[in-house]
Amino acid sequence: MIETDHSQLSIRRQCELLGFTRSGYYYRPKGESDLNLTLMNLIDEQYTRTPFYGSPKMTIWLKGQGYDVNHKRVERLMRKMGLQAIYPKPFTSRKNPDHKIYPYLLSGVEVVYPDQVWSADITYIRVRGGFLYLVAIMDWYSRFVVSWQLSNTLESCFCVEALEIALRQSQPEIFNTDQGAQFTSGKFVSILEGQQIKISMDGRGRAMDNIFVERLWRSVKYEEVYLKDYQTPLEAYRGLKGYFAFYNSERFHQSLDYRTPQEVYRSDIEGCRQPSISDKTLTKIHLNFTKNWS
Repeated sequence: MIETDHSQLSIRRQCELLGFTRSGYYYRPKGESDLNLTLMNLIDEQYTRTPFYGSPKMTIWLKGQGYDVNHKRVERLMRKMGLQAIYPKPFTSRKNPDHKIYPYLLSGVEVVYPDQVWSADITYIRVRGGFLYLVAIMDWYSRFVVSWQLSNTLESCFCVEALEIALRQSQPEIFNTDQGAQFTSGKFVSILEGQQIKISMDGRGRAMDNIFVERLWRSVKYEEVYLKDYQTPLEAYRGLKGYFAFYNSERFHQSLDYRTPQEVYRSDIEGCRQPSISDKTLTKIHLNFTKNWS
């Protein structure tokens, strides 16, 4: 919320108005160690190959790569990355006990047209010296990425912003997510309810319901992130912006009869715009990332 180049208010005065000290503004929290960042990057790559690996198997795999790590450390890192094994088991979602959980609405539903069902998910994006989180909202029928956003925290605000951007273009009949706190937050849910969109949430035994988004993450990682090895958040944003434009409008999908997601989506939906991220949000991500990991 602090504007470093404000023409009228100094940083000191802005801090006073917001009710915290200037020293708190300049404080730089300690980030993850170089070893933990290396482990997180290795976990990310292996998880992309084997998303059914939970922390026990991931620990064994890391030990096989020569890293003497224990299960608790791997579990903590995977939790920080927002990763969990994709297979049915109790309590797979990291819920907030104070948030309302909605029923699963897609059992037996055949998805046959655009904007019938959208879903959202979050993944880890590695950047030199740190990491970011990426959320994407996808149309199930066409695999079209309606919107996406980056953040350096797992707070719900970047998911809310992605939802608001998506709903400026169109809206689904059903919105499906997991039961994570970002998607059960009051702000996220209230926007969907305000648009009279039916809310569906994966429950026990529904581990593969977001498989389309999981496939998207695999494509993003192998075709963009691992090849580019981003050095800064700005570089990550620019790279992902270019990739999603390619994914939507140029990348052919066998499951779509070798058409692009945009072709399929726009066969019934006209006037869709490419997802974007505001300059203000990008600046906030860059400053927060630099503050935490410089």
